[in-house]
Amino acid sequence: MGEPAGVGPEVAAAAFKALSGKIGAHPLRLIGDPNVLASCGAPREAVIAVKARAVREPGRPDAANAAATIEAITAAVSLAMKGDAAAIVTAPINKHVLMQTGFAFPGHTDFLQALTGAKRAVMMLASKALRVVPLTVHIPLADVPKKITHDAIVETAEITLAALRREFAIRFPRLAVAGLNPHAGEDGDIGREEQDILIPAIAELRARGHAVLGPLPSDTMFHAEARGHYDAALCMYHDQALIPIKTLSFWDGVNVTLGLPIVRTSPDHGTAFEIAGTGKADPRSMIAAVQMAAEMADARVR
Repeated sequence: MGEPAGVGPEVAAAAFKALSGKIGAHPLRLIGDPNVLASCGAPREAVIAVKARAVREPGRPDAANAAATIEAITAAVSLAMKGDAAAIVTAPINKHVLMQTGFAFPGHTDFLQALTGAKRAVMMLASKALRVVPLTVHIPLADVPKKITHDAIVETAEITLAALRREFAIRFPRLAVAGLNPHAGEDGDIGREEQDILIPAIAELRARGHAVLGPLPSDTMFHAEARGHYDAALCMYHDQALIPIKTLSFWDGVNVTLGLPIVRTSPDHGTAFEIAGTGKADPRSMIAAVQMAAEMADARVR
């Protein structure tokens, strides 16, 4: 369901309708307050109801709805962990609203990591054109160099490569690593991070048998010809990863959480309070998220 006051319930209901309630062999179900979802056009019989109740006022978030939002996520994870659901697709939440009630996580990814007991969760943005993983996510740009470490690169790369094999059915995945500095440091003349951290980490990954390219200059690694040489790109910070994929795949990009024992995807947009309830919400990213979740779930059982 996501945030009741946002576009989440709208695009969830629209995706359910567009896909006629199923995708491949998978029947679809909606989780949340049945009144909220029904008000957006969802059939009540398709809703797994949470106990907490919410009141939908489009564009007007209310902390009183937080319990229903959180319970919907928790219920979905529980079903997936028990094997009763093949995958979960989460609609956008508003972290500020949830934090007003004591929610202790900065976002979906950290909450899902805690609920599933995963060692580490990694965010990927994926589309047919490109897959990107930001090494650092929602931190100030000034703090990024301090978070780029040998171990962080190796661990994130291996989680990504494992997911490419398991969830994306790529037998021999190739990973490109973007440099931090312009021209990937220009042999140390424009910053030392590539020489001191990235190159040794990439060497270790190669020694472990992985196909890893880089560090590559980020201004030349996202054009069509360059993308043909790798299956995913590991980027050093948020905008380095998200600008290219949102340029190439604004309406069909999908947020995927790697490293979990379950499959989880989400549309690559926020709550969009400014258009909630106006009929302008576009469900294409939610539909893409459902389609990708089904493909990933099927790849896991092959």
